[in-house]
Amino acid sequence: MTPTEQEYFVQQITSHQPMLHGYIRSLLPDADRASDVLQETNLVLWRSASEFTQGENFGGWARKVAYYQILAYYRDHQREKLLFDAELVSVLADASEQQFARERDWKTALKNCLQKLTEHQRRLIQERYLPGGSVQRMAEESGRPVGSVSQSLYRIRENLRQCIDAQLRLDSGEIPK
Repeated sequence: MTPTEQEYFVQQITSHQPMLHGYIRSLLPDADRASDVLQETNLVLWRSASEFTQGENFGGWARKVAYYQILAYYRDHQREKLLFDAELVSVLADASEQQFARERDWKTALKNCLQKLTEHQRRLIQERYLPGGSVQRMAEESGRPVGSVSQSLYRIRENLRQCIDAQLRLDSGEIPK
C-alpha cells in the first residue's frame, strides 16, 4: 500500500468510527463488549487493508467485517446468559443494513433536491442550518419580520420534502420513469 493509499485508508477508518460503533452497539447492547468488538474490527480492517479498493463503499465493507466480528464474539461467549443467538444477530444486521441503505438514498435525494432550489433558497437553508444559524438572526440581518423568514423556510422545507418523497418513489420504481 502506497503512503497515499494508507493515508486514505486511515481517514476512512477514522471517519467511519461513529457509524461502526453505533452498528456494533445495535447488535451487541453491552457498551464494554461493543468497544472490544470495535477494537477487534479495527484490527481486522487494518490487517485487511490490501483487500479494500479505493472508491469502493468503505462503510459497507467495514460493517461486514464488524458483523463477522460480532458473530465471532457471540460464538466465543455463547455460554454467557442474555446474549443474542447468531440467527437474531443476522436478522438485526439485515435490518441495520436496510436502514443504512434508506439513509443513503435519502441523503442522495436531499442532495439532488437541494440542487433544484434557487440560489436564494439554498442560501436561506444554509444560513438557517449552519452552526449558530437562527431565524431571529436571519430576520435581523435581512430586515424582514421573523414570521416572514419562518414562512419562507417552511415553504422551502415543504418543497424539499415533496421533492425527496418523489425522488425516493421514483428510485424505488413506485413511480415509472
